[in-house]
Amino acid sequence: MTSIQVEIQLIAALVAMACAIPGTFLVLRKMAMISDAISHSILPGIVLGFFITQDLNSPLLILLAALTGVITVVMVEFIQKTGLVKADTAIGLVFPALFSIGVILIAKNANDVHLDIDAVLLGELAFAPFDRLEVGGTDIGPKSLWVIGTILLISISLLILFFKELKLSTFDKGLAATLGFSPMILHYGLMTVSSVTIVGAFDAVGAVLVVALVIAPAATAYLLTNDLKKMLVLACLFGVFSAIAGYWMANLLDASIAGSMTTVLGILFFLVYLFAPQQGVFSVYFRERQQRKEVSLLVFLLHLQNHSDSKERHVNHLQDHINWQKVQARTVLDLAKRNNLIQISNQIASLTPKGEEFTQEALRYITTNKETAIEELKTKFFLFRG
Repeated sequence: MTSIQVEIQLIAALVAMACAIPGTFLVLRKMAMISDAISHSILPGIVLGFFITQDLNSPLLILLAALTGVITVVMVEFIQKTGLVKADTAIGLVFPALFSIGVILIAKNANDVHLDIDAVLLGELAFAPFDRLEVGGTDIGPKSLWVIGTILLISISLLILFFKELKLSTFDKGLAATLGFSPMILHYGLMTVSSVTIVGAFDAVGAVLVVALVIAPAATAYLLTNDLKKMLVLACLFGVFSAIAGYWMANLLDASIAGSMTTVLGILFFLVYLFAPQQGVFSVYFRERQQRKEVSLLVFLLHLQNHSDSKERHVNHLQDHINWQKVQARTVLDLAKRNNLIQISNQIASLTPKGEEFTQEALRYITTNKETAIEELKTKFFLFRG
């Protein structure tokens, strides 16, 4: 592996971590798509900065681009607060307008500049190591590496300093204000960090990958945990893994690096979406199926408790008396027998002492409307363990 390959992967990994930190809070605040708005609306800020300094390497470009990102957020919220349109509509109104202003400024004042779609939208990480930073005539590495590394260091420092405040304002703005924290200052501070991060990453990886790295790792982590610290760590890990795996995928397929990284992010999210232990599609499906069986079992036990007629208790007529399909009746009957809740004599089902006690307890728990009632019952009676 060459030094160029190492530098490309290192830049991509740092960009992934830098984007994952503010991205986690944006996802939790349901503002994920504001990253897309910022990544496009920073163009006029970059153009104005270049017109002022005539230097593409000037820090003023980053500052003005970040300022444009904050202005984008302010405009989106102003339009949203009118109550006339929703947040997604406000975003769709603001960022195309600002992006168009940037394009017009370039067209009117820099006709000889060619806007390459690969550079602006997809980025080109393969070229990032060739833009070197020299100090006193000494080459100290790619410029993108230092820029995004500095931004990441600042983001981590601010996260450590204001973690409690950010957590509180994210989940309970009212309590944060009561305790003396200003949700507005924290909000715009987060937006500023997000803007600076997106600007710093924009040059190396392009708009598409920036949006993907802000949203996808955080969204994937959110499917696996509700703990904020774990979510931040997982988002960073998912981002770094996708960056490195995407690079080697692009190397193998001779394809776009940014496109391959975004594809890996999508595949990773899809796998977690399907197989997450608590919120995955299959987990939810099997949990709902189990809950339907548990409800059917309780209905069956209540039926036995409330009917003494042997016809009502005959195992071959359950589907007639409780309006069940034959398979469902057999499944519930086997479940009750396996958990020693019923006994069958001459094809007539009756409650065991354990079944009687369970049914009484179930009725008592149902009246409390406790969400955890069935879980407590299953633990107490050792149900559904076999």
